[in-house]
Amino acid sequence: MTISTHSALLTRIVDDLAEQGWSLQPWFAPQTLTLELAEECRKRAAQGELTPASIGRGTGQEIREGVRGDRIQWLDAGLAPACDQYLALMDGLRQALNRELYLGLEEYECHFALYPPGAFYQKHLDRFRDDDRRAVSAVFYLNPDWQPEQGGALRLYLADATTRDVPPEAGSLLVFLSADMPHEVLPATRERLSLTGWFRRRGDNPL
Repeated sequence: MTISTHSALLTRIVDDLAEQGWSLQPWFAPQTLTLELAEECRKRAAQGELTPASIGRGTGQEIREGVRGDRIQWLDAGLAPACDQYLALMDGLRQALNRELYLGLEEYECHFALYPPGAFYQKHLDRFRDDDRRAVSAVFYLNPDWQPEQGGALRLYLADATTRDVPPEAGSLLVFLSADMPHEVLPATRERLSLTGWFRRRGDNPL
């Protein structure tokens, strides 16, 4: 089954990025797909396929749970039908961003991210100092019935020196400019699931 994203939704995301550098859409994907992706993430975690995430890149990668405590698995085409449907949705968004904002995005990469209770990710930027290919970050949340007191928000540090806390509610998509938006993941009292990824362009310094 092919799932498409409504053009009005894509337009809202494009307009938000152009005006403020970030966009939050409460229902980016159908509820059935969201639940299937959550189940897929939990299944793979139970099978031991999610591994501790590292910080840095290349030979400088290291696992530091005092900085970042999630476990991840990268998505490839053919991993599961629900994953393929999600990747198709994101490719539609990539095309809209290129068409309207001329970003030259060539690909989308993403992974399942599972934060155990108490895990967090300290304040950071998604673009590496020596690699400018990540242009737009996108986080899709997979947590039904999330309650505010459970924590787990993604805190955005905005250009006007204020912050915005985004709860990880199932079905919502947060998109922001990778180079311009420091952010952190706050600890939660329950397991926190998401699909976290980046739209990438051809870099000036591909290493």
